[in-house]
Amino acid sequence: MSLVIFDCDGVLVDSEVLFNRIAAEEFTRCGVPMDTETAIARYTGISAPSMIASVEAETGKTIPEDFAQRCRARANEIFDSELEAIAGIDAVLSDHAPHRCVASSSSPARIRRSLKSTDLYRYFADERIFSAVMVENGKPAPDLFLHAAATIGAAPADCIVVEDSQPGVQAAVAAGMTVLGFIGASHIRDGHADRLRDTGADHIFDDMTALPGLLAAVKLA
Repeated sequence: MSLVIFDCDGVLVDSEVLFNRIAAEEFTRCGVPMDTETAIARYTGISAPSMIASVEAETGKTIPEDFAQRCRARANEIFDSELEAIAGIDAVLSDHAPHRCVASSSSPARIRRSLKSTDLYRYFADERIFSAVMVENGKPAPDLFLHAAATIGAAPADCIVVEDSQPGVQAAVAAGMTVLGFIGASHIRDGHADRLRDTGADHIFDDMTALPGLLAAVKLA
């Protein structure tokens, strides 16, 4: 059985700029000056605990225990009013119905809230939503993708992952899955296509409406 595994942030919903803006502001309040561009460059695609651990290791500062909670609270407010689906994804999910799931570094509640606020939740059953909190190691480790595939009953070689971040591509490659690198979200900067390709993405695309054709080509290859 072929399975298409979608990342959420930056693939289904255009959330990375919003969340990294919040994270940068909260780190700055904690005494770690940071701007949105730095947060995007360093922390896109990894979980909040991994991001916090990375900042603590880099700066030697202890981040308050309620940091992630504060970020989530602000994200809930901002995402509900500002978050948008990736252009074209609704039509793709509506017209093209492969076996699919979501595998994201965000929490289950955050994934569901993002999908509901953008009207994409209807395309994914609860049992097809997978979060990094469900496994020991999040991206760039392969654990999350392997867990999703095993739960649904798909062999890794039959899985196609749609990812926008280097940690996500690295995780999919380590899981032995085909990777499509999406570079059409608002957080993508110059050179990102090359970075995803160098990390192991099999194909790069910037228009979500091209996804059905890519999936067909990959399956026929």
